[in-house]
Amino acid sequence: MQDLIKEFMAQRKFAIIGATDNPEKYGHQVFLNLINRGYEVYPVNPRLKTIEGMKCYATLSELPVKVDVVDFVVPPAATEAILEECLALGFDRIWLQPGSESEAAIRFCQENNFKVVHDVCVMMN
Repeated sequence: MQDLIKEFMAQRKFAIIGATDNPEKYGHQVFLNLINRGYEVYPVNPRLKTIEGMKCYATLSELPVKVDVVDFVVPPAATEAILEECLALGFDRIWLQPGSESEAAIRFCQENNFKVVHDVCVMMN
């Protein structure tokens, strides 16, 4: 898993599924942490127009670029639904933050040959 984490962290463009403007929420902390470390970050949340002055996208298909890593900070049921969109759009590096993963989500990633990191927080790397 460490080699996979190193590969993911060497990428530059991250989409954060579940990014939020609420500073108490994990989706906000992950979003800011990656920005502060110099990553190009694209927040994805259908309920918000902007976060910290940055445009927020309702879905992955609306992103203006193809990101390198899709980082999930949502409940497992939402993760499972959005993984289908990842498959359709050709995203293959998936980071499931603690609390966003499920056995079904991990199995889906493995069955579809995604590179997947789970049970590890992106902020710890």
